[in-house]
Amino acid sequence: VVASWSDQGLHTRGTLEAYKRISSRQKWLEVHGQKKWAHYYRPESQARREAFFDHFLKSRATSVPAWPAVQIEVRDRAGVAETRFEREWPIARTEATPLWLDAAGQRLTASPMQAASCFAYDAKSGRAVFDYSFEADTEITGHASLRLWIETDESNDADLFVALQKLDATGDPVGMTFYAFFENGPVALGWLRASHRAIDPERSSALQPFHPHDRQDPIEPGTVVPVEIEFWPSSTLFRAGETLRLVVQGADIHDEGAPNLPFARHENARNSGSHRLHSGPGRESRLLLPVIPTQ
Repeated sequence: VVASWSDQGLHTRGTLEAYKRISSRQKWLEVHGQKKWAHYYRPESQARREAFFDHFLKSRATSVPAWPAVQIEVRDRAGVAETRFEREWPIARTEATPLWLDAAGQRLTASPMQAASCFAYDAKSGRAVFDYSFEADTEITGHASLRLWIETDESNDADLFVALQKLDATGDPVGMTFYAFFENGPVALGWLRASHRAIDPERSSALQPFHPHDRQDPIEPGTVVPVEIEFWPSSTLFRAGETLRLVVQGADIHDEGAPNLPFARHENARNSGSHRLHSGPGRESRLLLPVIPTQ
């Protein structure tokens, strides 16, 4: 199975979910962060495909049985990554690490906020941005999840689009390969219609909430409700002094190429008025990250 971190919003999630559900013990996973067609036609990619088919279709002796079960690229930026081998996916040693939203201060913190606050943005044209700078090199690989306590003032629903982005030590954006076309993409994307916030606890994990999408639960204006949003899997290294940015808004965050490309086609949003994001005691909005400890 070959997947790409760069296909956020199209193939990334489905490919990795399929790998997890394959029952055969003879399965291998390779996840890269490159432009997918360029990677597909690389000589080494073609050689791996040929070896796989020779092994299973022609019964030839190949190196396939000795392949590591999982091969991933840990990205630094577009075109720059380090390849690493793992025994399984998701990575068993992952540490689910929370960062807490400070709504008023528009930042992420390592400890929950002690005072209640909120931040409002225009549901159609505004956004909220929360930053966290790492004190040590930190690798984020896997699913992430975001719990938001949200309130609307006019609509009984809210379409939420979220992104994780990387900034360098000077505060400039660091682009990731995005689809087969762009090099200014996000670390990871997610989205959810708030009326579909119901969770199936048996199919969910802390880092990957599962929404059955089998009912709608409207939000009464003025009522604050929690929503859990899944970030699609990714792999990125943040060095000491670099910043993780969380973006929350009511429209597609990366809309280059719309409407002809598939990743920015959410055209029938139910947003109006303002979205209000809450933090603090009893309304602990938080981002949960898949941190890979240093081996």
